[in-house]
Amino acid sequence: MPDTTLFSETTLFAELDSDALEAIVAAGQDLELRRGDVLFHEDEVPDELFVVVSGRIAIANKSIDGRESMVALMEEGDLFGEMGLFDGRGRSAEARALEASVVTAVPYGPVRSVYEDDPTLLWRVVDMLTGRLRTTDAALADSVFLDVTGRTAKRLLELAGEDDEFSLPITQEELAGMVGASRERVNKAIASFIRLEWIEQIDRTYRITNREQLTIRSR
Repeated sequence: MPDTTLFSETTLFAELDSDALEAIVAAGQDLELRRGDVLFHEDEVPDELFVVVSGRIAIANKSIDGRESMVALMEEGDLFGEMGLFDGRGRSAEARALEASVVTAVPYGPVRSVYEDDPTLLWRVVDMLTGRLRTTDAALADSVFLDVTGRTAKRLLELAGEDDEFSLPITQEELAGMVGASRERVNKAIASFIRLEWIEQIDRTYRITNREQLTIRSR
């Protein structure tokens, strides 16, 4: 049975009582994914949402010529795939495993029943969607006000979190998709950080040596 605690910590399910939460969790099924496995494609008809148990899932859009823009990176405890529950439309993006991952898939039916029984719980939905909208607004602002070098600095800091030494959980092509630029331009930005001695690189492992300057460049 999927982990009830993991579900209770998501924005969508945080305020459910134990009976409602257990009903949703009981309907869930754990799925094991290998790197590259696709959970769903853009425009596919949706019927379930997902919670990441372990690993990383990329949410991405693709252009007609095959270029990819990674719009979100889902990690342990993150919930995704819920939009179709509320608007009945096709998937807005593709979901793909970036590494060996486990996700819990929950059919829309039991979730919809919980909100129909107690519509006041929909405030949690509003809270979650507001957070998504703020994230989208921030990404749009980045695309307007930051150049490729600034966006690269910001994504590296996000991937590092509080750690100065970290390994990229994604390929350079996928990092370029997160930045919204070509791999060549992102690699050029990283090379400039190394030259300025803001970061050090050994293969896919990075060490931030001047977080202050890297942070200034990301603004």
